[in-house]
Amino acid sequence: MRKLPPLGALRVFEAAARRLSFKHAAEELNVSATAVSHQIRQLEEMLEVKLFERETRQVHLTAAGKALFPVLRDGLDRFEQAIADVRRQQAGKVARLTSTVAFVAKRLAPLAGSFREAYPDWTLRLDASNRTLDLEADADAAIRLGGGHYPGLVTEALFADRFAPVCTPSLAPASLADLKRATLIHFDWGPARRNDHRAPVWRQWLECAGASDVDASARLSFTDEIHAVQAAVAGQGIALLSLTLVAQELASGILVQPFDLTLEGDRYDLVYSPRMAERPATQVLRDWVLEQFEGGNR
Repeated sequence: MRKLPPLGALRVFEAAARRLSFKHAAEELNVSATAVSHQIRQLEEMLEVKLFERETRQVHLTAAGKALFPVLRDGLDRFEQAIADVRRQQAGKVARLTSTVAFVAKRLAPLAGSFREAYPDWTLRLDASNRTLDLEADADAAIRLGGGHYPGLVTEALFADRFAPVCTPSLAPASLADLKRATLIHFDWGPARRNDHRAPVWRQWLECAGASDVDASARLSFTDEIHAVQAAVAGQGIALLSLTLVAQELASGILVQPFDLTLEGDRYDLVYSPRMAERPATQVLRDWVLEQFEGGNR
């Protein structure tokens, strides 16, 4: 029979040792800092050894704590992975792919049928979220939009996004001068990129086009890209949009791109955890996504 301290106390110690903070461990475990301190003190009494040196604003591991921490950390990691594996086996052949709400709606959902044809024994679960999900606990792989830097993850480049004015054929301007009388539809990138000169916005496009005399202020503005696309399709104005998200509308002729000038956007990458690389679900998603998107924006 194993003589081990309570698992709860070991979990508290691992969190506090990893973060070197009782406060941050408490936030992670959703308990009070007092509860963390109490659990660790009980563990020290049970082991009859001091695990932390406590100072006014910080804590440090003792030699005993340093010896215990990596063993416990690795054990909990394996424990977590084993539980995840069991859950996946119980769930059957389910491949979980996450991406932004807009990309799932405009690009992945229309392609879902091709996944079913290629992998009839598998269920594709698309998770549309603008949050960054855990690529082990919550998804098998992700298509992310950004600068291509995802430390600790396997990253495979898919394609770079481009932005350009689009509108219904009836609103297509014959020249840049016609934009002076047009309703310009904007997508608001939010506080994080509002002052980023590289963000693909109307002001930047007009400057590149040599049409600085056109008023670039917002006429219609949306905080959701899908709503901006819908407004353009409804003929509400001319929108500066991701050509990735309106690829189907452009191919069908519902929308047109009246000017050749485009702005560079972020790039789309397939990313997944190296620990999941050999998992069947991740391999299936990798093969399918690369077939659909590798080498260019289709």
